[in-house]
Amino acid sequence: MDGQTPHAACTADELVKAYYAAFLRSLPPDSPQAAAPWVAEAFGDSPALADELAALVLEGRKTATCSAVCEWEAEGDWRPTVGLLTIVLDGRGTPLCIIETTEVTYRRFDEVDAQFAYDEGEDDRSLSSWRTGHERYFTCVLPKLGKAFSPDLPLICERFRVIYR
Repeated sequence: MDGQTPHAACTADELVKAYYAAFLRSLPPDSPQAAAPWVAEAFGDSPALADELAALVLEGRKTATCSAVCEWEAEGDWRPTVGLLTIVLDGRGTPLCIIETTEVTYRRFDEVDAQFAYDEGEDDRSLSSWRTGHERYFTCVLPKLGKAFSPDLPLICERFRVIYR
């Protein structure tokens, strides 16, 4: 249990649905985005990190993200695709914006380049700080899945753009 009461969880779900409905009402009637697949989720693995990363998205500083392939496998068989809409949630589950995935690539941790690290928008935006921060993150979360970090860890790397606030 995440510490929320069932009523609070229901309220968060209702907020997400209302936010998505407002987004749909903002679209032209023939918009292909109205039929796009969507999810609602927070970045990171804690409320504080979700708030920090969502703020970077709202600032326009964060336009990319990555996750380990094994994280997606643990959650099911689907993976992000170009055109996926994500309702970005803060650490309390409140919708803040909607992003659209514009690129999906697969690469190993040690193949991530300086441009991608910069586009993730975290810390000083350097590849060195990206590697340090992401190694720390993966070293923390992967053992929960029975996995371990290694430099050849397969990643799903996404680029996105904010389409609704």
